[in-house]
Amino acid sequence: MHRWSRLFIPTLREAPADAEVASHKFLVRAGYIRQLAAGLYSFLFLGQRSMLKITNIVREEMDRIGQEFHLPALHPREVWEASGRWQAMGDNMFRLKDRGGRDLCLGMTAEEVMTEIARKELRSYKQLPQIWYQIQQKFRDEPRPKSGLLRVRQFTMKDSYSFDLDASGLDVSYRKHYDTYCRIFDRCGLKYVAVEAHSGAMGGSQSHEFMVNADAGEDFVVSCADCGYAANLEKATSKLDPVEDLSPSGNGEPALVHTPGQKTIEDVARFLGVSPKNTVKTLAYMMTEDTDSKTDEPRSRALVVLMRGDHMLNEAKLSGAIGGKEYRPMEEEEIRELFHSPAGYLGPLNIEWAKNEADSTQPFLLVEEALRGRRNLIAGANKEEYHVKNLTPGETFHPTAWADLRTVVEGEGCPRCGLPLKISKAVEIGHIFKLGYKYSESMGACVLDEHGKEVTPIMGSYGIGIERILTACIEQNHDQDGFWLPASIAPFAVILSPLSTSDDLLNGAVEMASRLERAGFEVLLDDRDERPGVKFKDADLIGVPYRITVGSKKFAEGKVEVLVRASKQKEDVAISAVVEHMKKLAQS
Repeated sequence: MHRWSRLFIPTLREAPADAEVASHKFLVRAGYIRQLAAGLYSFLFLGQRSMLKITNIVREEMDRIGQEFHLPALHPREVWEASGRWQAMGDNMFRLKDRGGRDLCLGMTAEEVMTEIARKELRSYKQLPQIWYQIQQKFRDEPRPKSGLLRVRQFTMKDSYSFDLDASGLDVSYRKHYDTYCRIFDRCGLKYVAVEAHSGAMGGSQSHEFMVNADAGEDFVVSCADCGYAANLEKATSKLDPVEDLSPSGNGEPALVHTPGQKTIEDVARFLGVSPKNTVKTLAYMMTEDTDSKTDEPRSRALVVLMRGDHMLNEAKLSGAIGGKEYRPMEEEEIRELFHSPAGYLGPLNIEWAKNEADSTQPFLLVEEALRGRRNLIAGANKEEYHVKNLTPGETFHPTAWADLRTVVEGEGCPRCGLPLKISKAVEIGHIFKLGYKYSESMGACVLDEHGKEVTPIMGSYGIGIERILTACIEQNHDQDGFWLPASIAPFAVILSPLSTSDDLLNGAVEMASRLERAGFEVLLDDRDERPGVKFKDADLIGVPYRITVGSKKFAEGKVEVLVRASKQKEDVAISAVVEHMKKLAQS
């Protein structure tokens, strides 16, 4: 039995000044965490109990499909260079040198280390499939740590990795993880949704994020309440309302129109008396290609993106469309060299574009799908103070490629059923990826198939943020007085609060706590010599789902008061029936 008077539970009446989101405020006020430095937190007694319970749930479910490893948090540069990510991770990676001058990093994830083990140890197709996981500290040099545990520099992750002989095997491993994640988040009491997601720096062909709707979130989920469609904003698509094309002017050929001082889409549309939907936005970038074999320097190539005038570019979609290559905005000199025009009047005419994606000798023209089939559009004329009418993609100019590049806007049609979409903030708690061959090929992992031929295993990668489960739960379950957690992850299931420390009341509370513990409940006995108001405020604050109040009058009548923290509903229960009553509450 745990007695409050013997524990370190430093509750606070006020939240720290820099705490903006509910989970940050209450984790500090409830004595779960204390900040050591920006993005670095110590877990105190209550916080560690919750973290261990979450970890145990994750471990129990993962043990059903995989095998637990424990890998070093300190990684040599060589394994990250073998995958090509030593440079790609940029400033987000903590880097250091040992006393011998060798480069090391603190692990952000473990694809490289797991693949290195597979490369050295897996020899035959008979050893596949494999699912390996670990629960380990990860590190990210977050430039702006904030929101308590939501954006930190050190965090706990369950990361797992699958190795399969072929794509159908990966489908099975992926589905196992999807189902396992659902069981984990169900057991943790979260209301969540699995959404289609962008793979980002991880690479791969498919990924899903598990999201919890919360105002504290920095991700956005696009969803349809009718058919269940859901996707991260970086991945989401939508149906657009039909747009009436402009009638051709003159003979229908591209025609210059003088637009003095009109540089923005809004200015041009207003000046010409048309909708921005009938205009084209030209975005100019430089894209990094493969390294030049002669100079060993990265080669840059012009990348021009055309969007409908009223649409916003989705940078994650652009990254995916160009295979994850790095890109940056063109500088003024580069713009003039390609377009022979200042910014503000750029368009696709009079430039020889690459005919297809394999052609790397010419500038790459990537056109957004919303412009497919459109006619008589207006774009920059590549001439200062002029735009051009009567542009039709595929006729007056020819794209190198088409791609979905736009950011979905709330109210646009669901891609499945056509009803209006909703966009809401969310916290990511888990992410699963079909990595494909990115790491196994680059790092030389292979096995012999049944015919003795070398084949490359196909991989998956799957992560869960342990702290994020805790914070997301608090974001979903709080009020002005504190928060409540499901008993499965709360530090205690029940707090017993005798309203005085008289021998009769305290002894009765101790006996009741013992009975509850024998029935499987974890009990915190608040035996402090404090006023009832102080005990009630602390009980409301610290996340325990049930409170049993032992007061002198009701105790003399053989009763106690049971409060459900989530609803604050109170009920008088006979002392002899408390255990059975709590069992019913726990099952409801």
